[in-house]
Amino acid sequence: MGKLFAVTIAIIAILSAIPIVMNYWGPPPDISTHGFAIDEQMKATMWEAGIAFLSSQLILALFVWLHAGRDRSYKLKTFPGGAKGLVIAAFVLVGTEILALGVVGQKAWATVYFDPPDKDALTIQAQAGQFAYYFRYAGPDGKFGVPHPDKIDEGNQNFFGLDPENDVPARDDIVAGELAIPVNHPINLLLHSKDVGHSFYVRELRIQQDFVPGLDLAVHFTATKAGQYEIVCTQLCGLGHYNMKAYLTVLSEDDFQKWLKEKSAQ
Repeated sequence: MGKLFAVTIAIIAILSAIPIVMNYWGPPPDISTHGFAIDEQMKATMWEAGIAFLSSQLILALFVWLHAGRDRSYKLKTFPGGAKGLVIAAFVLVGTEILALGVVGQKAWATVYFDPPDKDALTIQAQAGQFAYYFRYAGPDGKFGVPHPDKIDEGNQNFFGLDPENDVPARDDIVAGELAIPVNHPINLLLHSKDVGHSFYVRELRIQQDFVPGLDLAVHFTATKAGQYEIVCTQLCGLGHYNMKAYLTVLSEDDFQKWLKEKSAQ
Protein backbone atom coordinates (compact mmCIF):
# COMPACT_ATOMS: atom_id res chain seq x y z
CA MET A 1 0.00 0.00 0.00
CA GLY A 2 2.88 2.35 0.77
CA LYS A 3 4.38 2.12 -2.73
CA LEU A 4 0.94 2.47 -4.30
CA PHE A 5 0.46 5.65 -2.28
CA ALA A 6 3.84 6.95 -3.48
CA VAL A 7 2.89 6.31 -7.11
CA THR A 8 -0.48 8.05 -6.55
CA ILE A 9 1.25 11.14 -5.15
CA ALA A 10 3.59 11.33 -8.14
CA ILE A 11 0.77 10.88 -10.69
CA ILE A 12 -1.44 13.53 -9.08
CA ALA A 13 1.47 15.99 -8.91
CA ILE A 14 2.37 15.49 -12.58
CA LEU A 15 -1.25 15.65 -13.78
CA SER A 16 -1.82 18.87 -11.83
CA ALA A 17 1.21 20.44 -13.51
CA ILE A 18 0.17 19.61 -17.08
CA PRO A 19 -2.57 22.29 -17.45
CA ILE A 20 -0.16 24.95 -16.15
CA VAL A 21 2.70 23.89 -18.43
CA MET A 22 0.37 23.67 -21.44
CA ASN A 23 -1.12 27.09 -20.57
CA TYR A 24 -4.71 25.91 -20.89
CA TRP A 25 -6.07 28.87 -18.89
CA GLY A 26 -4.09 31.91 -19.97
CA PRO A 27 -4.88 35.49 -18.93
CA PRO A 28 -7.22 37.70 -21.00
CA PRO A 29 -5.67 40.01 -23.60
CA ASP A 30 -3.55 42.81 -22.16
CA ILE A 31 -4.74 46.35 -23.01
CA SER A 32 -2.24 48.40 -20.99
CA THR A 33 1.28 49.70 -21.46
CA HIS A 34 2.43 48.14 -18.18
CA GLY A 35 0.63 44.80 -18.57
CA PHE A 36 3.53 43.02 -20.29
CA ALA A 37 5.77 43.47 -17.25
CA ILE A 38 3.00 42.21 -14.96
CA ASP A 39 2.46 39.14 -17.16
CA GLU A 40 6.17 38.37 -17.23
CA GLN A 41 6.34 38.61 -13.45
CA MET A 42 3.33 36.33 -13.05
CA LYS A 43 4.87 33.84 -15.50
CA ALA A 44 8.15 33.77 -13.57
CA THR A 45 6.29 33.35 -10.27
CA MET A 46 4.20 30.48 -11.62
CA TRP A 47 7.24 28.67 -13.02
CA GLU A 48 9.22 29.09 -9.81
CA ALA A 49 6.34 28.07 -7.54
CA GLY A 50 5.34 25.24 -9.88
CA ILE A 51 8.83 23.75 -10.00
CA ALA A 52 9.11 24.01 -6.22
CA PHE A 53 5.71 22.35 -5.73
CA LEU A 54 6.34 19.54 -8.21
CA SER A 55 9.81 18.86 -6.82
CA SER A 56 8.55 18.68 -3.24
CA GLN A 57 5.76 16.27 -4.18
CA LEU A 58 8.09 14.00 -6.14
CA ILE A 59 10.61 14.01 -3.27
CA LEU A 60 7.76 13.11 -0.89
CA ALA A 61 6.73 10.26 -3.20
CA LEU A 62 10.35 9.06 -3.33
CA PHE A 63 10.65 8.96 0.46
CA VAL A 64 7.34 7.12 0.78
CA TRP A 65 8.50 4.61 -1.84
CA LEU A 66 11.90 4.03 -0.16
CA HIS A 67 10.48 3.58 3.30
CA ALA A 68 7.27 1.71 2.45
CA GLY A 69 7.01 -1.72 4.04
CA ARG A 70 9.73 -1.20 6.65
CA ASP A 71 9.12 -3.15 9.84
CA ARG A 72 9.23 -1.56 13.29
CA SER A 73 12.74 -2.82 13.94
CA TYR A 74 14.15 -0.58 11.18
CA LYS A 75 16.43 2.07 12.65
CA LEU A 76 15.54 5.53 11.39
CA LYS A 77 18.28 7.91 10.38
CA THR A 78 18.21 11.52 11.47
CA PHE A 79 18.98 14.58 9.38
CA PRO A 80 22.29 16.26 10.30
CA GLY A 81 21.50 19.05 12.71
CA GLY A 82 18.05 17.65 13.51
CA ALA A 83 14.78 19.50 13.04
CA LYS A 84 16.41 22.83 13.88
CA GLY A 85 18.66 22.60 10.82
CA LEU A 86 15.69 21.81 8.57
CA VAL A 87 13.71 24.77 9.89
CA ILE A 88 16.65 27.15 9.35
CA ALA A 89 17.24 25.79 5.84
CA ALA A 90 13.55 26.18 4.95
CA PHE A 91 13.51 29.72 6.36
CA VAL A 92 16.55 30.74 4.32
CA LEU A 93 15.24 29.06 1.15
CA VAL A 94 11.75 30.58 1.33
CA GLY A 95 13.13 33.98 2.35
CA THR A 96 15.53 33.99 -0.58
CA GLU A 97 12.73 32.97 -2.92
CA ILE A 98 10.42 35.81 -1.79
CA LEU A 99 13.25 38.35 -1.90
CA ALA A 100 14.22 37.29 -5.42
CA LEU A 101 10.62 37.57 -6.67
CA GLY A 102 10.33 41.00 -5.06
CA VAL A 103 13.52 42.23 -6.72
CA VAL A 104 12.41 40.92 -10.10
CA GLY A 105 8.91 42.37 -9.78
CA GLN A 106 9.75 45.78 -8.32
CA LYS A 107 10.01 47.43 -11.75
CA ALA A 108 6.54 46.27 -12.80
CA TRP A 109 5.11 47.41 -9.46
CA ALA A 110 6.85 50.79 -9.60
CA THR A 111 5.46 51.51 -13.07
CA VAL A 112 1.95 51.68 -11.63
CA TYR A 113 2.46 52.84 -8.05
CA PHE A 114 5.81 54.58 -7.54
CA ASP A 115 6.47 56.37 -10.82
CA PRO A 116 4.50 59.64 -11.08
CA PRO A 117 1.81 59.91 -13.78
CA ASP A 118 2.55 61.79 -16.99
CA LYS A 119 2.10 65.55 -16.85
CA ASP A 120 -0.65 65.39 -19.48
CA ALA A 121 -2.50 62.54 -17.73
CA LEU A 122 -6.27 62.90 -17.54
CA THR A 123 -7.31 62.99 -13.89
CA ILE A 124 -10.55 61.20 -13.02
CA GLN A 125 -12.05 60.67 -9.58
CA ALA A 126 -13.55 57.27 -8.80
CA GLN A 127 -15.88 56.76 -5.87
CA ALA A 128 -17.02 53.37 -4.58
CA GLY A 129 -19.98 52.86 -2.30
CA GLN A 130 -22.38 50.05 -1.54
CA PHE A 131 -22.90 48.83 -4.25
CA ALA A 132 -21.89 51.01 -7.19
CA TYR A 133 -19.08 53.00 -8.76
CA TYR A 134 -19.28 56.63 -9.86
CA PHE A 135 -16.68 58.59 -11.81
CA ARG A 136 -16.15 62.35 -11.89
CA TYR A 137 -14.48 64.44 -14.59
CA ALA A 138 -13.50 68.09 -14.38
CA GLY A 139 -15.49 70.27 -16.76
CA PRO A 140 -14.16 72.77 -19.31
CA ASP A 141 -12.59 74.84 -16.50
CA GLY A 142 -10.29 71.92 -15.68
CA LYS A 143 -11.11 72.15 -11.96
CA PHE A 144 -12.97 69.78 -9.64
CA GLY A 145 -15.60 71.08 -7.31
CA VAL A 146 -15.04 70.54 -3.59
CA PRO A 147 -16.96 67.48 -2.30
CA HIS A 148 -19.07 67.83 0.85
CA PRO A 149 -19.87 64.46 2.51
CA ASP A 150 -22.87 65.98 4.30
CA LYS A 151 -24.40 66.95 0.95
CA ILE A 152 -24.25 63.47 -0.59
CA ASP A 153 -27.77 62.66 -1.74
CA GLU A 154 -28.13 59.62 -3.97
CA GLY A 155 -31.85 60.28 -4.39
CA ASN A 156 -30.97 63.50 -6.21
CA GLN A 157 -27.94 61.92 -7.90
CA ASN A 158 -25.52 64.09 -5.95
CA PHE A 159 -23.13 61.18 -5.46
CA PHE A 160 -20.06 63.29 -4.65
CA GLY A 161 -21.78 65.84 -2.41
CA LEU A 162 -21.18 68.81 -4.69
CA ASP A 163 -22.46 72.33 -3.97
CA PRO A 164 -22.85 73.99 -7.40
CA GLU A 165 -24.82 76.91 -5.97
CA ASN A 166 -21.85 78.11 -3.93
CA ASP A 167 -18.92 76.41 -5.65
CA VAL A 168 -18.30 77.61 -9.21
CA PRO A 169 -15.86 74.80 -10.24
CA ALA A 170 -18.49 72.20 -9.29
CA ARG A 171 -21.01 73.52 -11.80
CA ASP A 172 -19.45 71.90 -14.85
CA ASP A 173 -18.21 68.68 -13.21
CA ILE A 174 -19.32 65.54 -15.06
CA VAL A 175 -20.44 62.51 -13.05
CA ALA A 176 -21.07 59.16 -14.73
CA GLY A 177 -21.70 55.56 -13.79
CA GLU A 178 -19.15 54.32 -16.33
CA LEU A 179 -15.46 55.04 -16.72
CA ALA A 180 -14.89 56.37 -20.24
CA ILE A 181 -11.32 57.17 -21.26
CA PRO A 182 -9.45 57.97 -24.49
CA VAL A 183 -7.25 55.24 -25.94
CA ASN A 184 -3.47 55.66 -25.68
CA HIS A 185 -3.88 58.57 -23.25
CA PRO A 186 -2.39 58.43 -19.71
CA ILE A 187 -5.03 58.27 -16.98
CA ASN A 188 -4.56 59.26 -13.33
CA LEU A 189 -7.37 57.64 -11.35
CA LEU A 190 -8.06 58.92 -7.82
CA LEU A 191 -9.87 56.36 -5.67
CA HIS A 192 -12.16 57.16 -2.75
CA SER A 193 -14.56 55.01 -0.73
CA LYS A 194 -17.54 56.60 0.96
CA ASP A 195 -18.30 53.66 3.24
CA VAL A 196 -16.46 50.32 3.47
CA GLY A 197 -13.60 48.65 1.62
CA HIS A 198 -14.09 48.02 -2.08
CA SER A 199 -11.83 47.24 -5.02
CA PHE A 200 -11.16 48.47 -8.54
CA TYR A 201 -10.31 45.45 -10.69
CA VAL A 202 -10.04 45.37 -14.47
CA ARG A 203 -8.32 42.16 -15.49
CA GLU A 204 -7.45 43.40 -18.99
CA LEU A 205 -5.65 46.41 -17.46
CA ARG A 206 -3.77 44.15 -15.04
CA ILE A 207 -4.83 46.46 -12.20
CA GLN A 208 -6.43 45.54 -8.91
CA GLN A 209 -6.44 48.30 -6.31
CA ASP A 210 -8.46 48.44 -3.10
CA PHE A 211 -10.50 51.42 -2.03
CA VAL A 212 -9.51 52.01 1.60
CA PRO A 213 -11.99 53.99 3.75
CA GLY A 214 -10.40 57.21 4.96
CA LEU A 215 -7.65 57.20 2.34
CA ASP A 216 -7.52 58.77 -1.11
CA LEU A 217 -5.39 56.51 -3.32
CA ALA A 218 -4.13 56.98 -6.86
CA VAL A 219 -3.27 54.60 -9.67
CA HIS A 220 -2.25 55.52 -13.20
CA PHE A 221 -2.33 53.58 -16.46
CA THR A 222 -2.67 53.89 -20.24
CA ALA A 223 -5.17 51.73 -22.14
CA THR A 224 -4.01 50.70 -25.60
CA LYS A 225 -7.08 49.05 -27.11
CA ALA A 226 -10.57 50.45 -27.64
CA GLY A 227 -13.47 48.43 -26.28
CA GLN A 228 -15.60 47.84 -23.21
CA TYR A 229 -14.26 46.00 -20.17
CA GLU A 230 -15.81 45.03 -16.87
CA ILE A 231 -14.87 46.69 -13.58
CA VAL A 232 -15.60 44.49 -10.58
CA CYS A 233 -15.26 44.72 -6.82
CA THR A 234 -13.07 41.97 -5.37
CA GLN A 235 -13.54 42.94 -1.71
CA LEU A 236 -16.49 41.45 0.15
CA CYS A 237 -18.41 44.65 0.90
CA GLY A 238 -21.88 43.51 1.92
CA LEU A 239 -24.95 41.65 0.68
CA GLY A 240 -24.89 43.34 -2.73
CA HIS A 241 -21.20 42.70 -3.36
CA TYR A 242 -21.93 40.09 -6.03
CA ASN A 243 -23.64 42.71 -8.17
CA MET A 244 -21.18 45.58 -7.74
CA LYS A 245 -19.68 46.33 -11.12
CA ALA A 246 -19.29 49.01 -13.76
CA TYR A 247 -17.70 49.27 -17.19
CA LEU A 248 -14.52 50.77 -18.52
CA THR A 249 -15.13 52.11 -22.03
CA VAL A 250 -12.00 52.91 -24.04
CA LEU A 251 -12.79 55.28 -26.90
CA SER A 252 -10.95 57.06 -29.67
CA GLU A 253 -10.06 60.67 -28.83
CA ASP A 254 -12.89 62.04 -31.00
CA ASP A 255 -15.46 59.65 -29.54
CA PHE A 256 -14.30 60.50 -26.03
CA GLN A 257 -14.78 64.22 -26.63
CA LYS A 258 -18.27 63.51 -28.00
CA TRP A 259 -19.01 61.44 -24.89
CA LEU A 260 -17.94 64.34 -22.65
CA LYS A 261 -20.17 66.76 -24.53
CA GLU A 262 -23.16 64.41 -24.25
CA LYS A 263 -22.63 63.99 -20.53
CA SER A 264 -22.21 67.77 -20.06
CA ALA A 265 -25.56 68.35 -21.75
CA GLN A 266 -27.43 65.97 -19.44
